[in-house]
Amino acid sequence: MEALQIVSNRSESDVPALMQVLGREAKASAHLVSLASTETKNHALRVAAETLRARSQDLLAANTKDVANAKAAGVTAAFLDRLVLDEKRIEAVAAGLEAVAALPDPVGRLLAHYERPNGLRIERVATPLGVVGIIYESRPAVTADAGALCLKSGNAAILRGGSDSFHSTEIIHACLIAGLRAAGLPEAAISLVPTRDRAAVGEMLKGLDGAIDVIVPRGGKSLVARVQAEARVPVFAHLEGVNHIFVHRAADPDKAMAIVRNAKLRRPGVCGAAEILLVDKAAADQMLTPLVRMLLEAGCAVRGDAATQAVDPRVTAATEADWRTEYLDTVMAVGVIEDLDTAIAHVETHGSHHTDCIITEDAEAARRFLAEVDSAIVIHNASTQFADGGEFGFGAEIGIATGRMHARGPVGLEQLTSFKYRVHGDGQIRP
Repeated sequence: MEALQIVSNRSESDVPALMQVLGREAKASAHLVSLASTETKNHALRVAAETLRARSQDLLAANTKDVANAKAAGVTAAFLDRLVLDEKRIEAVAAGLEAVAALPDPVGRLLAHYERPNGLRIERVATPLGVVGIIYESRPAVTADAGALCLKSGNAAILRGGSDSFHSTEIIHACLIAGLRAAGLPEAAISLVPTRDRAAVGEMLKGLDGAIDVIVPRGGKSLVARVQAEARVPVFAHLEGVNHIFVHRAADPDKAMAIVRNAKLRRPGVCGAAEILLVDKAAADQMLTPLVRMLLEAGCAVRGDAATQAVDPRVTAATEADWRTEYLDTVMAVGVIEDLDTAIAHVETHGSHHTDCIITEDAEAARRFLAEVDSAIVIHNASTQFADGGEFGFGAEIGIATGRMHARGPVGLEQLTSFKYRVHGDGQIRP
């Protein structure tokens, strides 16, 4: 394995060479990881979790540096929420590693089998993708989630975290490396790009001379747009979460209040946070005022249409852009809409196909919304903040894929595999 003399101030001219080495080593390790036993991979993840707990104070100290730098840069409160780690969140990251270890191994899973009239027996089995490049911003916990999921699914990973979480990411990555060492797996199986230079992202998007098999971006709109525009390898696009809640005329008012509050305010900075609230015209007299005032009194700014502005003078006028915006903050656009058909059309026109919700006790209305809204996740009578791989039972996720090819919704173990066909014969030849 080539030695890398890595320093934080490496000049931009060195970045292509640095990334080529990372790519070659990851590619070589991918074959070994694809053949690793389930117990070997699980051992690595369990040791990583133990190491993370043991180094929690180191991680908190590193995170304090990142948070201080972010505050000095004047980032939003929602951004800080995504960046900050505490003892509870560190324990959640460690538990997430153990949860992935406890999941069934997807590699080699028999997906289908059948026999042809000529006696050929054909099997379709799950296989790793190869080398997965993950480019992400602000969330240091993604380092653990992505590394764990790639390892358990038999893939090698090249991780490029955001400069804002640089110190935190280094500590978490070191814990993953400790796990790999303990299990006898190559350290390059989970590689961390060791420079903040943005040129490294460009090199990853080129594919590192065929080393990277797929790119997963997880971050803001500008990052995802750049990845989609420049990538020369397949992309699992994690687009912005312009997520809607539609309060139907048959909604239970208590459920509506609880769901809207949680979906918007539990953690406004996560991609599953609701951004647009649509209220059925037939329910507006009963539900619009309580919902708007609940949001305002909880400290959430409301931008509304004329009907919503009439509820409270603190509501400001919504612009056309507000119906298409992922705020990731305590801001919500609220409007009154004619009916279910109009709501479905609104979501299709203004949404990002991430996560959308209907609140109703009408089974037929719920059925139509779930069938006709073409989003990766469609929810009936529950918070949009359940748009999370852990909540889906995936242990963790790399992101929420909003495209329609291969992976859609939370990208977990199953989505990080492809398949191959195994054909068993007994001397058959084709006439």
